[in-house]
Amino acid sequence: MISRERILEAAARVYARHGFRGATTRLIANEAGVNEVTLFRTFGSKSALLEAVLMQHHNAAPGPDLDPAAPDLDAELARWIESNLARVRSVRTLLIHSMGEMDERPEAQEFACRGRQMTHSSLTRFVEALKERGIAAPDADTEAAAVMLVGIVMSDAIARDIVPDVYPPLDEAPVRYARSFLRMIGCAREAAAPIRKSRKAAS
Repeated sequence: MISRERILEAAARVYARHGFRGATTRLIANEAGVNEVTLFRTFGSKSALLEAVLMQHHNAAPGPDLDPAAPDLDAELARWIESNLARVRSVRTLLIHSMGEMDERPEAQEFACRGRQMTHSSLTRFVEALKERGIAAPDADTEAAAVMLVGIVMSDAIARDIVPDVYPPLDEAPVRYARSFLRMIGCAREAAAPIRKSRKAAS
């Protein structure tokens, strides 16, 4: 019996390569090793299959939480940034195609925007908690700071391969982004630790 997961995995690969317009049901069926009848019997339509692919990514394990009580805030934030960089890179081509088709496919718009909204909310809660603890500056612009950090995470994950020279070295980027963000919200003392290579890069 052909599994639903096998078809979803095949559809995700084809969609990542070709986008919705280029991802024909024949290509998806060939990638999954099934015929198109099986594909339509399982999902009903190409649109329903795409929606199922995107929902599968939506329901993937959430990223790590940010702990505003962590003893080393730059290390805590760097860990969070590194995890989110990896998550965006893992769906990079799928995300690029989704952003290109947002005007015509609402499910693609949801996929392209939901992750960014979640990371933005996580950051704003983190900053507000730091303000309550008296660590972040009370007048720090929470929303603007979160927009800037989420933007650089997205940009790094998507565009580093295209313009690598404009980004910090890969092994330093999470810590440098974290330190700059903490300074932006008035946490210069916590962000003043020397640049350390990420655990993954150093191992």
